[in-house]
Amino acid sequence: QVQLVESGGGLVQPGGSLRLSCAASGFTFSRYAMRWNRQAPGKERELDATISTAGGSTNYADSVKGRFTISRDNAKNTVYLQMNSLKPEDTAVYYCNAVRGANAYWGQGTQVTVSS
Repeated sequence: QVQLVESGGGLVQPGGSLRLSCAASGFTFSRYAMRWNRQAPGKERELDATISTAGGSTNYADSVKGRFTISRDNAKNTVYLQMNSLKPEDTAVYYCNAVRGANAYWGQGTQVTVSS
């Protein structure tokens, strides 16, 4: 059974930091590119960051570039998103996503709220 379980969300003040984790099971994690996406209330889901299978290549949306860092530990079947300098507009449900060709798996999401 494929599972992606996100954790680490919560309430943080503007300018603060959070580290999200996504633990994977039920598939060969190291063969899948991993992504972090988010969906704010009333908006479409958007892609924030992508990391290649071995972690050697990363890409970021302009809105998070320089503030967010995606990483992975294939030995732990886990992908991370380090979020710094958080802004109120980063408030959203954050989802991790595993992609390999036509296969894609999604987690249930974790809420991040940036507010004073």
